[in-house]
Amino acid sequence: MSTPSPRVAVIGAGPAGLMAADILSAAGVAVDVYDAMPSVGRKFLLAGIGGMNITHSEPLAAFIQRYAPQQDWVADWLGDFSPTQLRAWIHAQGIDTFVGTSGRVFPTDMKAAPLLRSWLARLRSQGVQLHPRHRWLGWHSDGSLHLQHGEQPLSVQPAACVLALGGASWPKLGSDGHWLAWLSAQQIACAPLQPANCGFTCPWSEHLKSQFAGAQLKPIAVQYRDERGAEQHLQGEFVLTEHGVEGSLIYAISRHIRQQIADDGRSIIHLDLLPQRSLDDVQARLSKPRGKQSLGKFLRAQLKLDAAKVALLHELSSAEQRQDPTCLAALLKRLPLPLSGVRPIAEAISSAGGVTRAALDDRLMLKALPGTFCAGEMLDWEAPTGGYLLTACFASGVRAGQGALAWLNAAQHDAATAR
Repeated sequence: MSTPSPRVAVIGAGPAGLMAADILSAAGVAVDVYDAMPSVGRKFLLAGIGGMNITHSEPLAAFIQRYAPQQDWVADWLGDFSPTQLRAWIHAQGIDTFVGTSGRVFPTDMKAAPLLRSWLARLRSQGVQLHPRHRWLGWHSDGSLHLQHGEQPLSVQPAACVLALGGASWPKLGSDGHWLAWLSAQQIACAPLQPANCGFTCPWSEHLKSQFAGAQLKPIAVQYRDERGAEQHLQGEFVLTEHGVEGSLIYAISRHIRQQIADDGRSIIHLDLLPQRSLDDVQARLSKPRGKQSLGKFLRAQLKLDAAKVALLHELSSAEQRQDPTCLAALLKRLPLPLSGVRPIAEAISSAGGVTRAALDDRLMLKALPGTFCAGEMLDWEAPTGGYLLTACFASGVRAGQGALAWLNAAQHDAATAR
């Protein structure tokens, strides 16, 4: 006569939690997935608006570097579930993928919903029970999980538990960071949650805010110094906002900007408004007679500089600087942009901080709470947008799911030996 499978609780129905549930249920373990929201995968679906960027096609060695300074830790998870394996897993769900011109990988239809529907059908076929509107509130005094369903408090004592509660970005979708207090109360080391892939503030004039908030700047490049003091140059695009700047190019260096603001009170990055042109080319074009043209019209005629870039140039330079062609050319290629603050974490694409590596073993089990595992954005790592965030969430879910499975098997072996 077979022994009934022990039940495992997964708290959080994002990519990391669902992947842990998938690993466990595929091995025959009974899994209950609890989520505070009315439906599962809400942040995953939001990430698919405008095109579901699932991962990136760059070589694995370069891919891993995107997770600095935690690249060694995340590399361990990617050893279990690499970007290539993630694509194969998506294809097994009946969803094709393609590589875009930027190297980013997308589902063929660019949408998240078909993948989520297929995945949930698979999980249900494996016996996974989904429990929406169940908010986790920590632990009861007897060590059982404290859940709240509407007005009804619940106590659940699973054989093992996987926490995949997300960070603190987009709290209206369920990732509110409230778990930090409950884990800290258990003496679990957690780094403070901070905005990542976020916008930064710059005190624009009323003219720039009213006329150009929402304007996209492309192509454009940023120049900055990394932690080692080495000059870095990165090209892409970003958006002027009412408060400052945001967008993929800014997100790519948000960790550097955030740290500099924390250390020095502000960060100065430099903008190349014309990355497709050399300094000599810009100087040669600016040396031509301007006549009665305004500077804006002259720059548009000679350099095809759009109105938003012209406005930004005016905002960040003086009239005297703009009158000198040599100085003007230098500004167009290296315009200082002072950033004075970080936008709130609720506006960020993702968050940094969370459960530290030291608090976990190699299987992502909490050392202080044997049988409890953590996965996803609630761990202390970060990465830029471009598919890196989702890939690591999936991979950490695989690692936590495999860890929980090994824990259950060891417990069953010990119980059988004791008999």
